[in-house]
Amino acid sequence: MGNLIAETLSSSWMALAILAGLMVYFQVSISDPAAKKRAVFKTFIGIVSCFFLFMAIVNYKTNFYGESRLLPVSLVTITVTTFVMALYFTNLSAMLKVGGFMFFVAAFLSGYGNWLPQVEGGFPPVEEKKTWDSMSPQQLADEGEKIIFGGVGKNKEQGAIGKGQCPLCHAFHAGMLGERAPNLLGLPTRGKERLDDPKYSKGNPSKREYEVKEAFAGSGTAENSQEYIAESHACPSCYVVSGYGVKGTNDKQSPMPAIHKPPISLSLQELAAVDTWMYVREGIEPPPFEEIVKSYEKFIPEADRPKMAEDKPAGATSLMADGSEPVDQIFAKAQCVSCHTIPGIPGAMGTIGPKLEEGTTAAQRIKDPTYKGTAKSPAEYIMESIVDPSAYVVKPFPDNTMPKVFGQKLSAGALKKIVDYLSQVKAGAPPPKIS
Repeated sequence: MGNLIAETLSSSWMALAILAGLMVYFQVSISDPAAKKRAVFKTFIGIVSCFFLFMAIVNYKTNFYGESRLLPVSLVTITVTTFVMALYFTNLSAMLKVGGFMFFVAAFLSGYGNWLPQVEGGFPPVEEKKTWDSMSPQQLADEGEKIIFGGVGKNKEQGAIGKGQCPLCHAFHAGMLGERAPNLLGLPTRGKERLDDPKYSKGNPSKREYEVKEAFAGSGTAENSQEYIAESHACPSCYVVSGYGVKGTNDKQSPMPAIHKPPISLSLQELAAVDTWMYVREGIEPPPFEEIVKSYEKFIPEADRPKMAEDKPAGATSLMADGSEPVDQIFAKAQCVSCHTIPGIPGAMGTIGPKLEEGTTAAQRIKDPTYKGTAKSPAEYIMESIVDPSAYVVKPFPDNTMPKVFGQKLSAGALKKIVDYLSQVKAGAPPPKIS
């Protein structure tokens, strides 16, 4: 910039020197006083014009590649200067006016272009691949909340549910009681109490009275609170909290599936993120990421460890079922089997919700005077009971037990398969075949 100005000023002084010489020449050679005055005035106009022209060139060259919007000022200055010179240098008037008009057009176009919002070109920024072990505890906790509830800050939203599907059964806040599973508030500190329970049989799994003695042969039992959390996720029936077992098993079997297996299939990294959120949200410093992963490795054999999908971000909230699965798998993925008895569906022995014999009961419920829904046929009623379960609540079951998210978490194809199957389930009749 400094060199540019210096060169320009040097050229300006040279031009001024030439004009000064011309002025002296006019003063010496012209004898007519009036003509001499006109020559002096023209010389002055020429000197001033040269000064403005050179300053305009400096400004133009300086701002041509910059972010400044002063570029049109140079063109306007040149335009005005050429028109002024055309007034006094009549022998060059035509050429100066043509040049001035050209600069006027250029100044208009340049000014309009600079007035428009400027967008910087270039390639989009390269996204850095996120690695689990490089995240801070808060970042891991955020990923855990996405996995549980489908997004950061959604843990208090009614019906919020993520890939882990935990809110289908568990409550997470004080004063909320779950009929299907324990409230998980205080779990990081409550784990030690579980280990001290004689029914847990810490260190001696063979003495356990539960359906499953160990997560796998030789895995043993948890030695600390974090290992208890890991074991409860990997082997829910290794220890069942009193009152939350499958009905009729005397709390020997848990209705909860192992969440590292289908249909949920959380990876060890995702499980570590979920646990980290459990600690962080209660203001407790979580164990290091590597330590949490190691606690899961104790209870999940390497062959059973699901891999983290590299093309999906952590906490991705995909559909529970996309409709390509057989109907029994759709029921399992949506956890319907944990709450309902569904004839013909393996493992569907739940008692938290009504028995699903909709081929018989749907038409009866539509005719119930207390029915306030809009369905006109059994198929419409079944669909309504899935997407809006509060439209009609079967007695004596309480309202708001069934989540209201299945309309968003099941594809249209999956919903149709459920409706088609349940429409054929009739009381006292053999269940339909699973296609």
